[in-house]
Amino acid sequence: MERRLKDYGLLILNGMGMGAADVVPGVSGGTIAFIVGIYEELIDSIKSVNARSLKYLFTLKLKTFWKAINGNFLLSIVAGIGISIFSLARLITYLLTTHPVLIWAFFFGLVLSSTYFVSLRIKKWNIGRIIAFAIGTALAYYITVATPAQTPDNLFFIFLCGAIAICAMILPGISGSFILVLLGKYFYIMEAVKTLNITVLLTFACGAAIGIVSFSNFLSFLLRKFHDLTIATLAGFMLGSLNKVWPWKETVETYIDSHGVTRPLIERNIAPDHLIWQSLLLMLTGFVLVYLIEKISAKGEKKEVASK
Repeated sequence: MERRLKDYGLLILNGMGMGAADVVPGVSGGTIAFIVGIYEELIDSIKSVNARSLKYLFTLKLKTFWKAINGNFLLSIVAGIGISIFSLARLITYLLTTHPVLIWAFFFGLVLSSTYFVSLRIKKWNIGRIIAFAIGTALAYYITVATPAQTPDNLFFIFLCGAIAICAMILPGISGSFILVLLGKYFYIMEAVKTLNITVLLTFACGAAIGIVSFSNFLSFLLRKFHDLTIATLAGFMLGSLNKVWPWKETVETYIDSHGVTRPLIERNIAPDHLIWQSLLLMLTGFVLVYLIEKISAKGEKKEVASK
């Protein structure tokens, strides 16, 4: 696909949106990729980092390697994600601590809208796709009610966390950040980002690199062979994940992390009891934002088809 400089600038912005979502434990960067219409290209590009393309790299056929992996696309997305994570990690964790209801309300609207628009990509609903949607919903809901674990800080476990979390980061619905919460490593990794703990970050990144290449091959196969069933399941994942991003919660149990800070361990959803109108406005804002992005993406796709 031929792209101009402004197109790569837009891809960097898309990557920044994915990075911002991945920082929040409940929203997936894969959701943002779906909204802006780059999801399947992203999966295929990641999948192309394989033995064949790496052979080009090791034999110094760099131009061929770069083209084989859709390098300009991947670099733009990764750059955007990196910019967002390193610039927003401190802000997002601060806002989640000080204004949790309002932040969750915005993302609730965003995920709800995303569920609707992703489901529209299914050409025809049938019983199989409805069942796939229900399974995705149930599985995501189960994950959101699972109890977070208290886990070790050794590098091997950090490597495993990277490999597991990255799979969720490219799945619409359940976020990699939330998987890190379940693994008891969300605040640990966020602290490593804020303090630039290179050892922890490199270990996590190595696990993520292996995990994402392996998982993207599987996901690409599903999208190619069972497109609508896979989309239905992913839409169900989004719907089921709404349980996690419901704004009003109360803490049932807490724990003290390795830095001596008290964190919520188990939370449960409650009926709206404060900041109701502000939250509804932010939900609507998140919903409308996805609507506008979807319309812009659809318009761009029509122009691209017309130009061919």
